[in-house]
Amino acid sequence: MYYIGYDIGSSSVKVAIVEAATGKKIINLHEPANEMEIIAYHKDWAEQDPEMWWEYCCIATKRAIKEANIEASKISGVGISYQMHGLVVVDKEGKSLRNSIIWCDSRAVEIGDKAFEDLGEEQCASHLLNSPGNFTASKLTWVKENEPEIYSQIYKYMLPGDFIAFKLTGEINTTKNGLSEGMLWDYKENAVANWLLRYYGIDEALTPPIVENFTNQCFLNDKGAKESGLPVGIPVVYRAGDQPNNALSLNILKPGEVAATGGTSGVIYAVTDKLKSKETSRINSFVHVNYSNDKPTVGKLLCINGAGIQYRWLRNHCGWDSYENMNIKAEEVAVGSDGVIVIPFGNGAERMLNNKNIDSHFLNLNLNKHSHGHLYRATLEGIAFAFVYGMEIMKADNAEINVIRAGNDNLFRSEIFSNTVATLIGHEIEIYNTTGAVGAARAVGLINGDYESFGDNIIKNDHVMTFMPLQNKTPYLVAYQKWKKELELIINK
Repeated sequence: MYYIGYDIGSSSVKVAIVEAATGKKIINLHEPANEMEIIAYHKDWAEQDPEMWWEYCCIATKRAIKEANIEASKISGVGISYQMHGLVVVDKEGKSLRNSIIWCDSRAVEIGDKAFEDLGEEQCASHLLNSPGNFTASKLTWVKENEPEIYSQIYKYMLPGDFIAFKLTGEINTTKNGLSEGMLWDYKENAVANWLLRYYGIDEALTPPIVENFTNQCFLNDKGAKESGLPVGIPVVYRAGDQPNNALSLNILKPGEVAATGGTSGVIYAVTDKLKSKETSRINSFVHVNYSNDKPTVGKLLCINGAGIQYRWLRNHCGWDSYENMNIKAEEVAVGSDGVIVIPFGNGAERMLNNKNIDSHFLNLNLNKHSHGHLYRATLEGIAFAFVYGMEIMKADNAEINVIRAGNDNLFRSEIFSNTVATLIGHEIEIYNTTGAVGAARAVGLINGDYESFGDNIIKNDHVMTFMPLQNKTPYLVAYQKWKKELELIINK
């Protein structure tokens, strides 16, 4: 038997099929070949047609079944990961009333900021663990205020993963995970934050019924089965936003475990059981995938906009053909890059720097002394220092860090980067070769509650390597303190 998993991104839809018994990956692919269209009618807007997601889900599902050469009838369950914070609104027939306002759309910033000011930091921090921000609830309020004719037709609002589950099954429901991503979950009351809906003037009846993860949430109907190529009657068992799902894919389920992502931007996602936050603007807290009333696990997420984009910029403008060759040159330079310092924040405002946009900086260059290798090492170190800086913020906000797990992406392939982070944090970094769609597929098996076997299968199938903290920590600490001093001078100037 097999499980199938979806990862509904803004660039493509990924589909994976795994063996039910072992979690072994059978196939992993995406559609379309090129990136999906993002519609921007105005500056800072970002929309997508949710029916487009469904179309590519169906294409990718049929292709995966065919290329894996398996019988569709042997697929026994569905898991769904999806782009976080998006808004989908449908009428009573389940027809989407407008394009989805997706995660990177910032039209509702002022709405969320005003709510935070009016409701107060204490109320938001103690009940939402967050500022209302530019999330789903604020986006729904934007529709209410600016498109009243559409708002009047809304039967239910949904997150992107809820919409795909609906297309498969014909049932509309949501999860605590999804509500928390939209800033609509009250941790203190363990219920929907209806007080926020009332503040926004939104009808509480628009919230879908809530289903638990790792249960039979809903079942494929004839229409969903026919369009997707999956069997009628199999259950959707699991759904979660992409970052909580990435954490699950890396076996991050207990307090003290941290998932790190080092792509164009960086993400640190730490699991905690402490339902409090004093960093409601710099850090976001979400219901984690295994949250329960008895064990309320929360994922604390910190995003670093300026991360891998800095190294990519350097490659594009220095003429090197690969990151591997850049890493080789960087290895020729000692820790601390002979004084060269790179402040890698050149990708817009940084939330962990209180939304300041300080740009990217190359400091202390000596034209008679420094070479390409110095620039490469200083850049890797600068990005690593940004991760460490972010983890220090998280530690001060009730997040424990015992182990870091990361995907096998560009930054974590670099020994300089991974050794620097591991040594300064004082904990190992475990590297795994997995994807969100694979994680979502494997999550179907957690209906049996066997988290230990789930983790063992990830280690057996996906573990690539482990970076241990180096014994000689001193040069790393010296370099980090110099970097942090320069950063603080720039922030405070």
